[in-house]
Amino acid sequence: MAENLKIIPLGGLNEIGKNMTVYEYGGEIIVVDCGMAFPGDDMYGIDLVIPDVSYLTKHKNRIRGLFITHGHEDHIGAIPYVLKQVNMPIYCTRLTAGLIRLKLEEHGLLKSTKIVTVESGMTVKAGKFSVEFIHVNHSIADSVAFAIHTGLGTVVHTGDFKIDSTPIDGEVIDLARFGELGKQGVLALLADSTNVERPGYTMSERMVGKTFDRLFAGCKQRIIVTTFASNVHRIQQVIDAAAAVGRKVAVTGRSMENVTKVAVDLGYMKLPKNTVTDINKIKALPLDKQVIVTTGSQGEEMSALYRMAFSQHKQIEVGPGDRVIISASAIPGNENTVSRVINELFRKGVEVIYDRADMLHVSGHACQEELKIIHALTKPKYFIPVHGEQRMLQIHKNLAMSMGMDRKNIAICENGDAVEITARTMKLVPGMAPAGEIFVDGSGVGDVGAVVLRDRKHLAEDGMVVVVLPISAHDGYMLAEPEIITRGFIYVKESEELMNELKTVVMSAAEGVLGRRSRDIGELKGAIKSGVSNYLFKTTKRSPMVIPVITKL
Repeated sequence: MAENLKIIPLGGLNEIGKNMTVYEYGGEIIVVDCGMAFPGDDMYGIDLVIPDVSYLTKHKNRIRGLFITHGHEDHIGAIPYVLKQVNMPIYCTRLTAGLIRLKLEEHGLLKSTKIVTVESGMTVKAGKFSVEFIHVNHSIADSVAFAIHTGLGTVVHTGDFKIDSTPIDGEVIDLARFGELGKQGVLALLADSTNVERPGYTMSERMVGKTFDRLFAGCKQRIIVTTFASNVHRIQQVIDAAAAVGRKVAVTGRSMENVTKVAVDLGYMKLPKNTVTDINKIKALPLDKQVIVTTGSQGEEMSALYRMAFSQHKQIEVGPGDRVIISASAIPGNENTVSRVINELFRKGVEVIYDRADMLHVSGHACQEELKIIHALTKPKYFIPVHGEQRMLQIHKNLAMSMGMDRKNIAICENGDAVEITARTMKLVPGMAPAGEIFVDGSGVGDVGAVVLRDRKHLAEDGMVVVVLPISAHDGYMLAEPEIITRGFIYVKESEELMNELKTVVMSAAEGVLGRRSRDIGELKGAIKSGVSNYLFKTTKRSPMVIPVITKL
C-alpha cells in the first residue's frame, strides 16, 4: 500500500515572494525554499515578511532537510529566522551555499547549521525522499529545479527558471533530463508562474551584454551601472565590457561587495587582469576610465545609488560628467522609489539610461512558450501552478489546459492548503497548515501583529494627543489642570485656543467621574478619551490617537 503524498505551500501563492513548499510522504517531510517578501506600503516600520512556519515547528522531528533552488532573497531570505525555530540540514548548490553562509554568519547561526553543497545532476537521499538537482537558467548562477522521487511517483518542482540557449556560463538548462523524467512518468509538476502573462520567449542574458558593449564604446563620461547584486552574470558582463574599452571597475554597496566576493572566490565570476580596483583608488583616474557597479536598482533608501543621487555617498559625487545605466526593471510596488532616484539624478545633470526598449534588462523567468516546453517535456499527471499572484496562477492553469490537460488535474491553492495525492486521485484540502505573514521588525520576529500595525497606521495618519492629569492619591481630586502633549497632530503653540478648549473638555469629563464615590481609574481614562476624541472630531474632523495618563501624587 503506497503512502499518500501531501504538498503544502506555505508561501509564494497569490503573492510574489516568500516562496516555501512542504512535501510530506510516509510520515517524513522535506521543505523546498525558505524565502521572504518585502513589506507593503501599509506595513509601517516592518523590515521584511516571512512565512508562518508553525506547521514545521509542530512536526520538526519529521523534517529531513531544507532544499534550496537558488540564492535569491525570495527563496533564501527567511532562512535565519526559520532556523531559530526549526534546525534542519540545508542542501543547495555552491553559490547558493555561499550566499546562505553570509546570512547565517550575520545571525550567528553558521556553526549550528549543516549545509551540504550539491552539484546539479546529483541526487540526495533524505528519508523516504530522493531529491535530484537539475540545472536551469535564471538571473542568478547555480539555479536548479528538483525532481522529488517518492514511492508514489516523481514531482518536478521547477523553482524560478527560463530557457536560455546562450547563457553566460555556457551551462544550458538540462532540457534532456526533463524529457527523460517525462518518459518515465511525472506525477505532478509545480512550475513558476511569474512571467506567464507574457507571450513568446524570454530574451537571453547575452542581449544585455551587447547593450553594455554599445553604451561603453566611445563614451567619454564616467559610467555607473546599477543592477541586482545577485545577478553575477550581469556584473560579469559589465566587467567584461569595461575591460574591452580599457576602463577600471569598482564595486560599491554592501550586498554587491559581498556577493561579488563570494562569486569570485567560488569561480562564478572571472575577473580580467588589472580591471577591478578599490573605490577609493578609482577616483584618481580620468572619468572616461572609470566604471562603478552599484546597488540601488530598486531605489532603496540605504543603497549606494540612492546615496549618490541625494549627495550622501562618502566617496562619489555625481554630476554632468556621469552616465548612469539602470540595468533592472522595477519590482511591482517599487516604481515610485525608482522614479525618485531617476528624477534626482536628472536634476544633478546626470545622463540616465533606463529605457526598457534598450535591452538593459532581461527577465529571469520563463514566458508562455518556455512554460509550454516544460509542460510538454514532463507530461505531468497533475499540475500545481506556483510563484505568482491569483491572475498568474489562473493564466498558467489555462495554459496547461490549452495543452490538453484536464481541469480536474490542476490545483489552484492558497498558502496553507494541502494537495493530497494518492495512487489514483488528487484532492485539495483547504487550510491544512496555518499560513500567514510573520513580520520582522528589527530583531523582533512575529512580535508585531495586526494590532500594532493598526496603531502605527493610526499614528501615521492622524498623530496622537497625550493628556496628563495629576490627581491626589489622598482624596482623588484634580491637583492641577491637565497637560496636553501632541505629536503629528497640530503644533501646540499655533493653536492655543484649541488647547485651552481641550483642557476644559478634559476637566469636565474628569469631574463627572471624580465626583462619584467609586472613582475607577479605568472609567476616568475612558471618559477623558471619549470626551477628547468626540470634541476633536467635531472641531477638526480628525481622529488622533488619544492617550490619557493619570498620575497619582
